Amino acid sequence: MSIELLELHLYYSMTSLRAVLASNIKKRRKILCISQAALAEKADTSTHYIAQIEQMKKFPSSDMLERLAAALELDSPELFTTKTFKDEAITSVQEKINSDLEGMNKTIRERLSVLKKHST
Repeated sequence: MSIELLELHLYYSMTSLRAVLASNIKKRRKILCISQAALAEKADTSTHYIAQIEQMKKFPSSDMLERLAAALELDSPELFTTKTFKDEAITSVQEKINSDLEGMNKTIRERLSVLKKHST
């Protein structure tokens, strides 16, 4: 393979890695219901830098990849996997719904108790 072809291959491989990383970070943020700002705070970086990674304009260092993975509650290699986070997303949504329902039930019980006290 000529040097030009090798460089072109490396360029497209890197572009692909950037695309997978950007997509996975965005997807995982959505699953965790966190903003770029919240992720930046957890990873000890700037919101602007997170945006640049997600727009494929920057590629993080190995240290930053570790921090991002930890902030996203993933193992580092999972940042580059092409699997979907479908099951995790479903579980996350189910947990959020259950939590919300518990809160609503508590509020309803409290209001019913107040109503009962006032009606007697």
